[in-house]
Amino acid sequence: MQYISTRGGMAPQAFSDILLGGLAPDGGLVVPDVYPQVDNATLQAWRSLSYPQLAYEIVSRFATDIPAADVRRLVEAAYTRDAFGSDEITPLTELEPGLHLLHLSNGPTLAFKDIAMQLLGQLFEYVLTRRGESVNIVGATSGDTGSAAEYAMRGKQGVNVFMLSPHGRMSPFQRAQMFSLQDANIHNLAVEGTFDDCQDIVKAINNDASFKAGYKVSAVNSINWGRIVAQVVYYFRAYLKVAGKIGDPVDFVVPSGNFGNICAGHIARQMGLPIGKLVVATNENDVLDEFFKTGRYTVRGSAATHATSSPSMDISKASNLERFVFDLIDRDSAALAGLWREVDSTGGFDFGKTPSFARMVGEFGFSSGKSTHADRIATIRSAKSRWNVVLDPHTADGVKVALESRRPGVPMVTLETALPAKFEATILEALGEQPPRPAELADLESRPQRSSVMPNDVDAIKQYLINTLG
Repeated sequence: MQYISTRGGMAPQAFSDILLGGLAPDGGLVVPDVYPQVDNATLQAWRSLSYPQLAYEIVSRFATDIPAADVRRLVEAAYTRDAFGSDEITPLTELEPGLHLLHLSNGPTLAFKDIAMQLLGQLFEYVLTRRGESVNIVGATSGDTGSAAEYAMRGKQGVNVFMLSPHGRMSPFQRAQMFSLQDANIHNLAVEGTFDDCQDIVKAINNDASFKAGYKVSAVNSINWGRIVAQVVYYFRAYLKVAGKIGDPVDFVVPSGNFGNICAGHIARQMGLPIGKLVVATNENDVLDEFFKTGRYTVRGSAATHATSSPSMDISKASNLERFVFDLIDRDSAALAGLWREVDSTGGFDFGKTPSFARMVGEFGFSSGKSTHADRIATIRSAKSRWNVVLDPHTADGVKVALESRRPGVPMVTLETALPAKFEATILEALGEQPPRPAELADLESRPQRSSVMPNDVDAIKQYLINTLG
């Protein structure tokens, strides 16, 4: 399999060549030149597989330049009972008939990002060791990607992590998870701005070809293709567990800000998985809800990005949307590049009166909904009362939209994004009690923390890297 850029300016490359990168050299995102296809007979055969076995079947179809035996070893090292608490890795709970919760947050940092990051850590170390190289990861996080990346990469040979986060905009638990790490290869930079500002800095650094090459800059944000591939697996896993028979539709609701998690669902659907609808759930930062309801994609900008009680979705520039739009417009890279020039110059584009709008709702199965603080508090209370389940705020956004979007006779799966322990203040407000947390994290917020507060400035971040790396 070869990989190309959504904007058409990158020669085809193999999986190992694009794994360590973020943006393509032309500023686009990396995608496979064709999606591997899976038929119903294959799906039927996969129903009996363990999670690592299923991960091998899917990842090996994308990482075709890595020997099969090595892919198998890497996925088996990533997906273990020790790391995720059970052999299921991503267990399912049926809240009520036809309504399911896919648990993705049983990994080391209690968030769905662990599913991809644990594999990415294995893949990075494997490729770097084979090549005798080192890499400096520069990433941005709204709360969960950072800790998942740092826990996956801590102590890894040849890897440094520089993680940008919005200063003062994460929960105390999220902040402590990252800033309490004392490993010499982990560096936390608290940027005076929003997540979108952090993401823009990371993109600017990736777009500086000479700096990127000179300092061996890599990325682990959801723009990294390896993360998307790892996330495709659990859509297959959930479908195979929930579908009455192979070929029946299953709908998915995904809380989303940067469009990475649900982009993996889109790819699973393009591969032949019989997903019925993919429903995007947003919070008050509703740029994606507006897009799927009206066809207008309008970046809000930092000043208009709300700080909410589901902070990991406080995003107004959905980076991975580019991958979906590329497919939506029949992989026309010139047209795609034009659309993103329009985003840069005017702040967005409008598909509302074009055939593309009808296609994304019909042919591609997308719809959306949104949630507010009052909605998520009510949903957390209702879930505890109805099902004796405590939801984190982001998952509550998803469940709220799921209840509004269910179709008679079609199973609905909501993707859990984090454990409620990461958002104690909101759970306390909703339920009047502290959420449970693993015993080993009881003292997390009181541990020594280290970070560097940085201005919202690309050159300042570059200088920090230069000073640190010598």
